Amino acid sequence: MFGSLGFTELILILVIVLIIFGAGKLPQLGEGLGKAIKGFKKSVHEAEAIEAEAQAAAQQQTASAQQAITTAPAQAATVDQPAAVAQPATRA
Repeated sequence: MFGSLGFTELILILVIVLIIFGAGKLPQLGEGLGKAIKGFKKSVHEAEAIEAEAQAAAQQQTASAQQAITTAPAQAATVDQPAAVAQPATRA
């Protein structure tokens, strides 16, 4: 987008902005624009960090669920085995 703008076009835009807002407002406009860009970048980085945390939590839950599935049959096998029943002794 800005690659097609030449030096003269940028100077023309700067002159128009100077005429519209005046020399006194330019520092305030620049400061406001800088704060807006900084806030936007900060929110993008925070969103990426939150998304990364959510992905890590989802992977951890998936891993723990898979571990529970693999250990559940082993536990069921030990519970389902019949207990040894004592046979009464017979006298001969």
